[in-house]
Amino acid sequence: MCGIVGYVGPRDAQDVLISGLAKLEYRGYDSAGVAVRTDAGIEVRKRAGKLAILAGELEKEPLKGCLGIGHTRWATHGLPNDTNAHPHATEDGKLVIIHNGIIENYLHLKDALTARGHVFRSETDSEVLAHLIEEKYQGNLEVAVREALAEVRGAYGIVVTHIDHDEIVAARTVSPLVMGVGQGEMFLASDVPALLPYTRTMVFLHDGDMVVLSKDSYKITDLKGTPVQRDETLIDWDAEAAEKGGFDTYMLKEIYEQPQALTNTLIGRLHDETGEVNLDINLDPASFKRISIIACGTAFYAGLVGEYLIEQLARIPVEVDVASEYRYRSPLVSENTLAIVISQSGETIDTLEALREAKKQGARTLGVINAKGSSMTREVDDVLYIHAGPEIGVASTKAYTAMVSAMLMLALWLGRARGTLNEELGRELLQGARELPRLVEESLQPERVENIKRVAQKYHQARDYLFLGRGVNSPTAFEGALKLKEISYIHAEAYAAGEMKHGPIALIDQNLPVVVIATESFLLEKTISNIQEVKARSGKVIAVVSDGDTEAARHADDVIYVPRAAEMVSPVVNAVAMQLLAYFTATALDRDVDKPRNLAKSVTVE
Repeated sequence: MCGIVGYVGPRDAQDVLISGLAKLEYRGYDSAGVAVRTDAGIEVRKRAGKLAILAGELEKEPLKGCLGIGHTRWATHGLPNDTNAHPHATEDGKLVIIHNGIIENYLHLKDALTARGHVFRSETDSEVLAHLIEEKYQGNLEVAVREALAEVRGAYGIVVTHIDHDEIVAARTVSPLVMGVGQGEMFLASDVPALLPYTRTMVFLHDGDMVVLSKDSYKITDLKGTPVQRDETLIDWDAEAAEKGGFDTYMLKEIYEQPQALTNTLIGRLHDETGEVNLDINLDPASFKRISIIACGTAFYAGLVGEYLIEQLARIPVEVDVASEYRYRSPLVSENTLAIVISQSGETIDTLEALREAKKQGARTLGVINAKGSSMTREVDDVLYIHAGPEIGVASTKAYTAMVSAMLMLALWLGRARGTLNEELGRELLQGARELPRLVEESLQPERVENIKRVAQKYHQARDYLFLGRGVNSPTAFEGALKLKEISYIHAEAYAAGEMKHGPIALIDQNLPVVVIATESFLLEKTISNIQEVKARSGKVIAVVSDGDTEAARHADDVIYVPRAAEMVSPVVNAVAMQLLAYFTATALDRDVDKPRNLAKSVTVE
């Protein structure tokens, strides 16, 4: 989950590296470092803390050279300090590496290398790679990297350079790498936004790929040296799409991008004239009897919404699993199972391994994914892209609502295909889905945003929060609690509202804000009863209600009004209120919402 950048060409490498790392800092910000090939050799500069610390030092004492590699770290092995920061060099400084991932057998390798005289400076597993490659090096860097990796077990995106070569050698297994192709220059990174200022022509490396880059060419092989062909892809994002665009933070920008993201997700797929949904996937809905949805974090809650919608509309049994537990519980899977994996990055290691387990047992697989060219897109049988565009903020916003919208479309498609969705309801929900971009845009009107900001500031000193929801909006409560925890560091719990009296009610007192999602629903009466139970115990009720509601609102201490939407599409609209509540709570506490502590955007190690 660390950020990697590499460059070889005529430009000042330091500028390219720092620019690229700034766009990848969401992947890790415990430390940062660069290595540039200068007239004096390969010079390494690295510092603990955010990239700005390193950038400030380099501005005063720049490294002059046209070949370099850079890294921004999310710590796994070893404390986040200067020594453990990447890049890592050999004792003579001639060979330098950066690495994303985990080397599972590093202790065995380190013990053997130490016994043979190698001196280690850091506590990281990554430094093992530098010494191992050095030991294999006999004048051919590509061969040395290949031979070293043959002894390695684990996940890696590794980039290597040597003082005697005008080239960069890189390889990946699990951890993502993408190459940028320029005119007389080549680039490398963990993710596309780092390269967009320089080129839109990308080559996505696959698991087991190795690439050798010089300024004029590149060569891709597998780890045994056999040449492989990977297509060049023209990326249609512009560089500005990954910038803040005038907003204070990436997260706020991405919250406001949701109407466009939802348009991208839904456009061309919903047809009013016929009432059909066209997802351009090759599934045969009659071929499976159950569905397993697998995801992590925010994507998991999108999966819970999907469970409700698919069971309601398509009448297929659905279970939702946390990906990190899925393959360890010996899941019951057969050729009659459809396994749906949901991931923004398409690189989340727990979800990727769960996907592989489901495939191994014979399931048909579908990915609901944002990032084109990612590992999951190459391993699933079918892909339903959400087209949310690049999401830089660590706490997911537009990707979440796009995922939920994709699950709604999938449920409609399955219901139509299986004949379980009556035409009237199908047309009503299709129209509701088409309305989502407009409804979310309405949710972001200044007076609504200001009201949520007021509520957030009123309660921002609370030590705990409780979130409650029912039916299809029960997952919305879980997502709201997660957002608050992620960026404000306030402890928050979420429950299906009917479960409150089975234990959590003991937590309620006059100091506890309780967010209740009480929008239009056939369960609204019961939800109002839950609100009254909270009020009877002096809890502070923040009710999220549909425009025009009077009954639920009159029982609340504070009210957040959202545009009225059909119940089955309302989780998308209601999620926006949850995002803004968390955002303004966090900013009131002066938190860094784009880079919350201990978190990284894409979790690519177990």
